[in-house]
Amino acid sequence: MCRIFRLPRVVWFCKVSGMESHEVLRRALRKTSPKAVAADLGISLSLVYKWAEKPADDGSGSRNPLDRLLQIIELSGDTGIIEWLCRHQGGHFVKDPEVSGHEIDHVLPATQEIIGKFSDLLTQISDAAEDQSVSEEDADEIREVWDRLKSYAEAFVRACEAGDFKVMSRHH
Repeated sequence: MCRIFRLPRVVWFCKVSGMESHEVLRRALRKTSPKAVAADLGISLSLVYKWAEKPADDGSGSRNPLDRLLQIIELSGDTGIIEWLCRHQGGHFVKDPEVSGHEIDHVLPATQEIIGKFSDLLTQISDAAEDQSVSEEDADEIREVWDRLKSYAEAFVRACEAGDFKVMSRHH
C-alpha cells in the first residue's frame, strides 16, 4: 500500500536576527495582551512594558527575560536553554557555522557539496528504513546528518549574503 504524506505548509516569519531583545518582546506583545502576560506571570504590568522598551544608556531599568537568558547562555557556554525552547515550540536548534575567513572561489563546487550532503541524508534515511522501521538510533543518526546539511547550507547562504560569491560572474 502506498501512503501519501503531506508536508505542512511552510509559514515564513519576519526576521528577528537584526532586532534588539526589547523589539522582539514588543512584537510578541502585539500578538497578546500585556495585561494578560502580567497576570499570567504574576508580575506588574509596568514591568512587562519596561521589558519592551529600549534599555537606558546608564544601565538603569529592568533587564528583560531574553537578555537574562542570553547572559546565562553566554556565561555557561551551553545551548541547552535554546534547544529546550525550540523543542517546546516544535522546532530544533542548529547553530550557524562560522563563515568568516572562508574564501570560496566559485559557487558550483559549493552547490555540488550541498547536493552531496543531501545525498548523504537520503542514503541515511534509506539505510534506516530498509527493514521497514526506523529505530531511535537510526533517527538520531538521521538528525545528525540533517543538522550537518542545514549547517553547511546555512554557511553557503551566509557566504552569499556576505558577497563571497561575486567572483562567480567572472567564471561563466
